[in-house]
Amino acid sequence: MNKIVNIIKPTGMTSHDVVSAVRKILNIKKVGHTGTLDPDASGVLPICIGKATKVSELILNKDKSYICELTLGINTDTYDSSGEILEKFNVNVTEDEIEKAFDRQRGEIDQLPPIYSALKVNGKRMCDLVRSGRADEVVLKSRPVNIKELKVLSVNNNKIMFYVVCSKGTYVRSICYDIGKELGCGGHMSFLLRTSSGKFDLENGITLEQLREFKENNTLDKHLYDIDYVLSNFNHVVINPNAYKYYVNGGVIDERRFIEKGFKEEDEIVRVYCEGEFLGTGQLSKTDSTINLKSDKLFIV
Repeated sequence: MNKIVNIIKPTGMTSHDVVSAVRKILNIKKVGHTGTLDPDASGVLPICIGKATKVSELILNKDKSYICELTLGINTDTYDSSGEILEKFNVNVTEDEIEKAFDRQRGEIDQLPPIYSALKVNGKRMCDLVRSGRADEVVLKSRPVNIKELKVLSVNNNKIMFYVVCSKGTYVRSICYDIGKELGCGGHMSFLLRTSSGKFDLENGITLEQLREFKENNTLDKHLYDIDYVLSNFNHVVINPNAYKYYVNGGVIDERRFIEKGFKEEDEIVRVYCEGEFLGTGQLSKTDSTINLKSDKLFIV
């Protein structure tokens, strides 16, 4: 099986727990997730199965969206409600001040990640270093991220519910911490639901219980996605059947062996098909005036 399934992760499970559960339900060893969700968070977690694990990085690089609750007045060491409380503040802010604080988080910003994160220092996760008493080895560095959409949904006393669409590498916990800092009253993330990851969203997701049910009822196929579903942003090329064997064995073919050129001259990576079968991604290059194609990733069995 070389497919992708969109699992709606429940709270209380790590992303690795979800991978282990999918592996057990489907009785398949090669399974991987496409971007960690914290145990306290829930929502969209696409899972790649078999050769589909080769595109996990492509899904990981896509924008993601969340609904989040920010609780003002309390700072924690993890920037979320699972952490140890460090400080408490009185909360006395206006909605206008809240909107201005959110304004400063929109667009391309430099964001400092939480020290309790899976980012690595010399091969070790920062959170593991801190928990083992080696926090002095961690040097936090800000990273550029893009907050493409940030909208306050509701304000209820010290609770702010908001919606965010952001680039890879964004920590929503850091958004909460930074807004609390900007308002001068502290804040932490008290709820997080991932609503989309690339082309996957809550509507096309299933729970682990449903995965097990669909597997037992032989109705799972309609809930699985082909590998090229997540590659639709790439243009395509169809190669001649007489070039198939040479191409899949690593040979470079030129445009004389293309049946269909569904790409632009400036494209570097394309989806490659032959007789209706998706072969994988190919890399285009140009020699003199001839366009050449070499395999980038193969997904055929």
